[in-house]
Amino acid sequence: MSVGLNFLGLSTRECSVDTARYAIVPVAYEGTVTYGRGTKNGPAAITAASREVETFDPESGIDLAEVGIYTLPEVETVTTGPEQMVNRVEEVIAAELEQGRTAVMLGGEHSITTGAVRAYKKRYPRLSVLQIDAHLDLRDSYQGSPYSHASVMRRVREVCPHVAVGVRNCSAEEKQFIDAEGVPVFWAKDILGRVDWYDRCLGHLSDEVYLTFDLDGLDPSIMPAVGTPEPGGMGWYETLDFLRHVFDKKKIVGADVVELAPISGLSYADVTAALLVAAIIRMMQIAVA
Repeated sequence: MSVGLNFLGLSTRECSVDTARYAIVPVAYEGTVTYGRGTKNGPAAITAASREVETFDPESGIDLAEVGIYTLPEVETVTTGPEQMVNRVEEVIAAELEQGRTAVMLGGEHSITTGAVRAYKKRYPRLSVLQIDAHLDLRDSYQGSPYSHASVMRRVREVCPHVAVGVRNCSAEEKQFIDAEGVPVFWAKDILGRVDWYDRCLGHLSDEVYLTFDLDGLDPSIMPAVGTPEPGGMGWYETLDFLRHVFDKKKIVGADVVELAPISGLSYADVTAALLVAAIIRMMQIAVA
């Protein structure tokens, strides 16, 4: 693999598959998007922008060039439908877990998360999922597909429990579902600028957690490059503060960052996504150090 395709611009020596602790898994899939397109370009944009991110963090003293990060080639898109793509993602993530690597997936649309969660659930039977997102994504199906990006968390809940954070919008069907099922939802309007909800949120999670981060969970002032932006999202520092608290209290076993739809000439969104991925890996490393 060429240096230019590696996350953080790491050389093949720095990111050898034989020594890697973390696997970056790019999944350039957008088979069910319904509004803004371009998420298939997200993984490449994040990887390219990451070459401008410093690997060293002065606050933690961690240099990501030294922790072992390997970048896989983009997962080949399955054209027979989203269910088959979910199955393919499950296979790829399971293979990385079998090799003892922690998989961090880059999307691509949110539907791919179901495959990753299925793979992690087999390794961590008590798994739960923390979703950061502007939307609930809990429709049973959308536009004829139960594997739509708008149904991803409904499929995830068939695998394990989850908690949603930063939500600003939902359908009537989804509201009925969360009320009937008692799904923990921390609405953005109720949590922004506060920290008193952190422990209540974590109380709904098991000790082993998969993090799925839809970039529209961030406010569009810092993350406009998403398919379905919603105003009133989470800010950068409050997001990092919350994640630090999660990583301090729970074992984050895997993660994905999805739904970047790059906008030509608006590179700061790509860099923000890359910085977020780097921060997540750094927090994982702090937790195991």
